[in-house]
Amino acid sequence: MMQTQIDTVLRALADPTRRAVFERLMRSELNVAELTATSGVTQGAVSQHLRHLKQAGLAVERPDGRRTFYRARPEGLTPLFDWLSHYETFWREGFAELRALLKEIDP
Repeated sequence: MMQTQIDTVLRALADPTRRAVFERLMRSELNVAELTATSGVTQGAVSQHLRHLKQAGLAVERPDGRRTFYRARPEGLTPLFDWLSHYETFWREGFAELRALLKEIDP
């Protein structure tokens, strides 16, 4: 199950336009028209990107009369963070070795 969630999040964030939409939603709650105005893509494309973000658990919608507002769900990134945490030891050791090597080269 966890691998499927990771794959879904990675696929959702693989598209640069979708990442840009997600980043905008991290800053504020917006509707499709507001997202379309500065995205450089059509309203239909923005709606498709939002659909992918919602399916990945990275965005939620809030209806308000005739408009629907979207906001990011940062907790949707949890499967990705959990997966990356498995590599934390590797990176810590690698940076420690790099630090030691740099001290050897330039004491």
